[in-house]
Amino acid sequence: MLILGVESSCDETGLALYDTELGLLSHALHSQVEMHAEYGGVVPELASRDHIRRVLPLTERVLKDANKTLQDIDAIAYTQGPGLSGALLVGTSFAESLAFSLQIPTINVHHLEGHLLAPLLEDNPPAFPFVALLVSGGHSQLMRVDGIGEYTLLGDTLDDAAGEAFDKTAKLLGLGYPGGPALAKVAEQSKSSGTNPRFKLPRPLLNSGDLNFSFSGLKTAVLTLSNKHQPLDDATTADIAWEFQEAVTDLLTAKSMSALRETGLDNLIVSGGVGANSKLREKLNAATKRKLCKVSYPRLEFCTDNGAMIAFAGAMRLKAMHGSGNKNYSFSVRPRWDLAELQKP
Repeated sequence: MLILGVESSCDETGLALYDTELGLLSHALHSQVEMHAEYGGVVPELASRDHIRRVLPLTERVLKDANKTLQDIDAIAYTQGPGLSGALLVGTSFAESLAFSLQIPTINVHHLEGHLLAPLLEDNPPAFPFVALLVSGGHSQLMRVDGIGEYTLLGDTLDDAAGEAFDKTAKLLGLGYPGGPALAKVAEQSKSSGTNPRFKLPRPLLNSGDLNFSFSGLKTAVLTLSNKHQPLDDATTADIAWEFQEAVTDLLTAKSMSALRETGLDNLIVSGGVGANSKLREKLNAATKRKLCKVSYPRLEFCTDNGAMIAFAGAMRLKAMHGSGNKNYSFSVRPRWDLAELQKP
């Protein structure tokens, strides 16, 4: 079956075609980063309007790239939530309207389920069950994944998500938007090392005995440190950025290894935008190797929001439902939607 995937939950418009026999055929993405950079963050109304402009041209592109027509599509998967209400409405209404015109089923996909399953798009995908570390601008969670729709929350952030902390810290340091990649790039210029860091930031909840995260205090510690060293020169900015990245990746790595130990599993997958961070990958690769465990990541282009993960998640759900998706073409969006609410198909 050929599945069209539609992603429009925030500031990226993603379309993709996934064939259940041949795999991913094509995908296209438009990022709104440049548009929102002027404001230092996502402006919801602008995001929604831009999705409207992009969704049809991107659909035409993925069809052309895969040498397919609208009539070849067997079902349409789209992100129903969580995300920005207006942005979600664009993708949802487009998907349901197109499906109605073609008289084919739709599959409403949870955005985080798309991220969780993204590593399965790669060669030699991990087998169920596994532990998933989901780290993005809005979420920092550890999940036990036993199958499609079988998710158990192991640990969550008590305040800021890791990606949010990266963005806010980058802003404090005057590094621009999006903050994660900007901060990581500046951190590479630091002369600090693990054995002789210039600064030392806290690792909140590192020894809490549970699998929860907390990053707001770390962000506050950066604010205090940067105020103490005003005006910040390039070297000091780089050293603070380096230590901040070290603190976050130390926490994510330690909690992930604890989750593997507590569940007795030996497979870890990492997804979400922060999953592209090279320092995090370096630490997780080393830690899992020491413990004789396996870690899997999506390719870098599929760490951030994209249509491929939605098409794939939709295809997996449709397969589990034996091809019986939704055909009543009514729709709604779910800006707030707990992943634990999902049911097995």
